[in-house]
Amino acid sequence: MSRMVGTVSRGLRAPIIRQGDNLVDIVTNSVLEASREDGFEIHNRDVVAMTEAIVARAQGNYATVDDIAADVKAKFGGETVGVIFPILSRNRFAICLRGIAKGAKKIVLMLSYPSDEVGNHLISLDMLDEKGIDPYKDVLDLKTYRELFGYEKHPFTGVDYVEYYEKLIKDCGAEAEIIFANDPRAILNYTKNVLNCDIHSRFRTKRLLKKAGVEINYGLDEILNHSVNGSGFNAEYGLLGSNKATEDSVKLFPRDCQPFVETIQKKLYEATGKTVEVMVYGDGAFKDPVGKIWELADPIVSPAYTSGLEGTPNELKLKYLADNDFANLSGDALKEAIKGKIQEKDGNLVGQMVSEGTTPRRLTDLIGSLCDLTSGSGDKGTPIVYIQGYFDNYTTE
Repeated sequence: MSRMVGTVSRGLRAPIIRQGDNLVDIVTNSVLEASREDGFEIHNRDVVAMTEAIVARAQGNYATVDDIAADVKAKFGGETVGVIFPILSRNRFAICLRGIAKGAKKIVLMLSYPSDEVGNHLISLDMLDEKGIDPYKDVLDLKTYRELFGYEKHPFTGVDYVEYYEKLIKDCGAEAEIIFANDPRAILNYTKNVLNCDIHSRFRTKRLLKKAGVEINYGLDEILNHSVNGSGFNAEYGLLGSNKATEDSVKLFPRDCQPFVETIQKKLYEATGKTVEVMVYGDGAFKDPVGKIWELADPIVSPAYTSGLEGTPNELKLKYLADNDFANLSGDALKEAIKGKIQEKDGNLVGQMVSEGTTPRRLTDLIGSLCDLTSGSGDKGTPIVYIQGYFDNYTTE
């Protein structure tokens, strides 16, 4: 009989990771112990993934508010800084904003609206329509914003992020001015010194600002892209992907992850004789239909992965085959016809109708999203995810 189970994603429990822990051994041993305890065999092309948080924790990749402030002051001179397009998050940006404010005399905070880059809404599109506001053209000051929209709170957190961010800035000793706009060039009417905090649109933002005459411009990826006073850092992403650690520090996105995943793959091969793919994952990329949050606040889903996870799926759409090529078949005849089609499929199905409707995303983004949903972000205690059968298809016995 054909195998009845396809892809299985397991969250594996692990010890609480501290700085200096040997994470290679912890991950390897956790997989082997889970295999023995739960009774599953390790196969070629299984996937083991670990959240970026435990990698950064083991590395001790942390920085304080004062470290951030020192870098901002060194790069902007300690005067007025235009801080544009931050996401609305107590976990992701609030501690960063404290450091930025401590490194400047005045912050002109420019928020995108009606939502931030990852879908956290300040106001609804319906409210914009009702008030006749064009978010592509209109620049609002705080007084106008309040007159139009009042004091809206986030539906999940109950926080008015405009008020919250303004207070954070002032509590750090800086003057605060808040405006609302979606064209990055709007900030240049207030200051020529700009720190753009957007994640996935940051390169376009920098290009537009440069062409429009910005004088000093850094992205959040260029703050703490080197160590400050012995702090942690990330040469490629700076503060992007950082999370709140304490009220006065952040955990940065992990660095130098490639040797880590390759070493785990090697150790698992030595222990089992099987080639298991290994990756580090951060936020997945999926949209909450109620909260409208895109989730992907990290600069990438996976900062490192072994070579077998390169590429995109190459799959046929079974329902297309059943409804078209083999519409006159049913039962075992249909099953065998579809199996034959899968066995004969081209190595590259891009552009072919039989693959229409399959997910056109990179494997690491798909698997990373699966891992993020499996491990959760709270108290599950499963920062390691073990996936089996992801590369199987209908013909796999």
